[in-house]
Amino acid sequence: MFSQASVFMLILLLVAIVAKNQSLLVAVVFLLVIKWIGLGEKLFPLVQQKGINIGVTIITIAVLTPIVTGEIGFKQLGEAVRSSYAWVALGAGVLVAIIAASGIDLLKSDPHITTALVFGTILSVAVFNGVAVGPLIGAGIAYFFMRIIHFFTHLGG
Repeated sequence: MFSQASVFMLILLLVAIVAKNQSLLVAVVFLLVIKWIGLGEKLFPLVQQKGINIGVTIITIAVLTPIVTGEIGFKQLGEAVRSSYAWVALGAGVLVAIIAASGIDLLKSDPHITTALVFGTILSVAVFNGVAVGPLIGAGIAYFFMRIIHFFTHLGG
């Protein structure tokens, strides 16, 4: 009746509902509808290939919106650089962007890692009231720790 993939997605839908995670809910429903109306063969390769870049573009648009609306301008920027917390935030923003870039490389070179990231995200949302921030930063953090492990395992030889 249902394929294994559909059952898996329905379980994720249930988790999204229980965890009240709107992003996961919308994503699962979107993908199931695409699959069930028969557009999957055409759209899934495009989503898989370009989805991360499209998502990053949408996030960038959201981040830049306060600038274009006038909520953030040069005055706020000037005030921010006088705050030590703003410098911490600036550094964190740079660090996260660098880590996320490594995440993109990891997801491209080792796509099966996405499965573990999805499970980790779902677990965090469902059990710990976490927020699903997407696989990029998760993959970036995973890459960072993988490099540390690689460094220490190859230290002696």
